[in-house]
Amino acid sequence: MAQRRGTGNRRINRESIVIGFFVVFALLLGLRLFTLQVLQHGFYTALAADIHQLNEKLLPTRGQILVSDPQSSTGVYPLATNKTLHLLYVVPKQITDPIAASEALAPLVTMPKDELLKRLSKANDLYEPIQHSMTDDQQTAIAALKITGVAFSDEPTRYYPDKNLGSQILGFVGYNAQNLKVGRYGLEGWYQKELAGQQGYINAQKDASGQLIATATQSWQPAIDGSNLLLTIDRTVQFEACQQLDDAVQKHGADGGSLVIMDPKTGAIIAMCGAPNYDPNNFNQVTDAKVFANAATQVPYEPGSVFKAFTMSAALNEGKVTPDSTYTDTGEVKVGSFTIKNSDEKAHGVQTMKQVLDESLNTGAIYAMSQIGADKFSQYVKAFGFGSPTNIDLDESSGNISGVASKKDIYADTGAFGQGLTVTPLQLAAAYGVMANGGKLMQPYIVAKVQKPDGTEVVTQPKVVRQVISAETAATISGMLVDVVENGHGKKAAVPGYYVAGKTGTAQIPDLTTGKYMVGATNGTFAGFAPVEDPQFVMVVQLLHPRDVQFAESSAAPLFGSLAKFLMLYDHIQPTRPITTK
Repeated sequence: MAQRRGTGNRRINRESIVIGFFVVFALLLGLRLFTLQVLQHGFYTALAADIHQLNEKLLPTRGQILVSDPQSSTGVYPLATNKTLHLLYVVPKQITDPIAASEALAPLVTMPKDELLKRLSKANDLYEPIQHSMTDDQQTAIAALKITGVAFSDEPTRYYPDKNLGSQILGFVGYNAQNLKVGRYGLEGWYQKELAGQQGYINAQKDASGQLIATATQSWQPAIDGSNLLLTIDRTVQFEACQQLDDAVQKHGADGGSLVIMDPKTGAIIAMCGAPNYDPNNFNQVTDAKVFANAATQVPYEPGSVFKAFTMSAALNEGKVTPDSTYTDTGEVKVGSFTIKNSDEKAHGVQTMKQVLDESLNTGAIYAMSQIGADKFSQYVKAFGFGSPTNIDLDESSGNISGVASKKDIYADTGAFGQGLTVTPLQLAAAYGVMANGGKLMQPYIVAKVQKPDGTEVVTQPKVVRQVISAETAATISGMLVDVVENGHGKKAAVPGYYVAGKTGTAQIPDLTTGKYMVGATNGTFAGFAPVEDPQFVMVVQLLHPRDVQFAESSAAPLFGSLAKFLMLYDHIQPTRPITTK
């Protein structure tokens, strides 16, 4: 009987254990279901949505910026295009030894070592971007380190094959405060909307296998790629012009310079350069943001004696002087308490208006201006386009002609020879184009056409802004400017076999701290056009504070002559006079 009692107790104990096991299991299962269905409901809903719901942004391809290139099989060349580079990022949560990882990565990235370690040490962080636009070689080198938690993603990247060439025209693509890519400066900024295109999207359901399900709630908008810009720039001319400008700046120890070459009949920009410039592929390495500004359109300066051509044109157009009109040069003009002298500080006696330009006499420019008066002079300055934007498709300054506009004698007198007012090289080029184009001011433009992704094109048409002077006056002043190159201070701008018109400009540099002009410091400019019988180009070259020479006839004029000779040969312009050597 005792044995039976013991057997029954063991059976009861086993049953109790089994029942207890199922009770505990049920409690644990209930707790798990409560956690999944209540506490972690949001997480798993999001996870399910990620599996069964597709929400994707469709990114457009940014449009290219193209220039004409006769050497290319297509006739065009991209100064701004796109290529696939790589974004280096890390998953700090997966990095077991941040110190060792940062030591290994530091030599291969541009991020400072302390910042790199800081990012890698965020223990619970799932994503930290380290460096954009890494090349295939850089990706390979970093991947070879085999560091867990270090990864790459492909990213479409703006690419500038010719690096510095035309950088101040182009601008660059950077990131805004929302970490979105946007154009900055130049055409990239001006045409941001057209170049960027339009982002698309897709919202759709997926089945368990990942296939899209056709439903009523499905929505889709394709991305629209950006438009291409075809510029008026000739790549060969741009390269030659910018190279010669850089060489001249270096040769003369100048602070910088700029250059504009324009078709006077249409306003189309053939070349535009600034020095110093930068490589837009590495814009983040620039130490002085001033280099981003377009020297030809955004940096106004006092032009000096190149302005005398406009003063003389106004007096000629009003019939107040002729090339042979004379005045007596005493070497100075007194205006109130001010005394204005010629640059050579000499008195030249009786001089013609032609000699005023040849010898660049400040007193003669004042005489010509006085024949029409300060009010009329101010009107002509405005009519030539100064004090207003040219309306080119680039950021630009209007310059400052407020002194001349005030019609006070001292400002009219100094303005007559290009001091006390500021202009941009582009404004000068457009204004010299008036004399080369029968008296008509053309609106400069640099975008020949916008090529939309659907194949349509928006073509820029040349635009006459106004008739500034008569065709007869334009021909007369052109002849006088030829004499400047033949017999005056512009001899070094001459091109054998051709008639070249132009004028030097040597201007004192204002000291913004004292309000006076700097002693012994000048800017040199030469502006002109050729061949005079049928002008194919108007050009302005500028050198800022050359250290080895004082006057533009020894700095800007030779640069103009060298480039003018290149353009004659490049455009196959036949000589119109015997080529003589001296």
